[in-house]
Amino acid sequence: MQSVKEQTHNDIEHIIIDGGSKDDTLSIIFAEGAHVSKLVSEPDNGIYDAMNKGIALATGEIVGFINADDFYASPNVLATVAAAFAKSGADSCFGDLCYVSQVDPTRTVRYWRSADFVPGSFEKSWCPPHPTFFVRRSVYQRLGGFDLSFKIAADFELMARYLEAARISSHYIPEVLVKMRLGGTTNRSLSNIFKQNAEIRRALSKNGLRSSLVSFVLNKLVSRAIQFVRRPA
Repeated sequence: MQSVKEQTHNDIEHIIIDGGSKDDTLSIIFAEGAHVSKLVSEPDNGIYDAMNKGIALATGEIVGFINADDFYASPNVLATVAAAFAKSGADSCFGDLCYVSQVDPTRTVRYWRSADFVPGSFEKSWCPPHPTFFVRRSVYQRLGGFDLSFKIAADFELMARYLEAARISSHYIPEVLVKMRLGGTTNRSLSNIFKQNAEIRRALSKNGLRSSLVSFVLNKLVSRAIQFVRRPA
């Protein structure tokens, strides 16, 4: 909430979708969320259901997501994204992401540097970091939101559907846009990692993409290893 509040861009609609929390979430929002445009707090069918609710409520031209444990890398991120859309005219924009320590968010543990989208990249395990993926709302209206049959990899499926299958235009911003604290749902256990990769394979098939399992796994292992060694400039 604080990182959204500090953004220099002057036209932000901050919508919070909460899954009916019973802890102090709502009291924090009421205390710190004077800038929040809309708040929904009710049971949902998981994070992607919550995201679909947010899309349905959004009225702005560009839609992005910032999860509860993530924050924007600087106060200028949304201004940079807005400028990139205006200059490129693209349907979507994305950038880089840093995974940071839970106890020390100034410490980068893993640096996910993205790149320009090249057709066929998803078949090689590539995809943009979803928290940095901004899309025109008209694209969501035309192509649909998150497929709730995917419990862990609906973000991968949506980006594959948009970029690979529908070939929406995209623009890469070579900057760290979002910092994500370690400990997300996908990486919480080996079981979830296996489930995610099984869903990714299903997402590829759903969107008419094919990939050798061996090649896919090797590419993913190499790219992840590089992320733990590389650091942003």
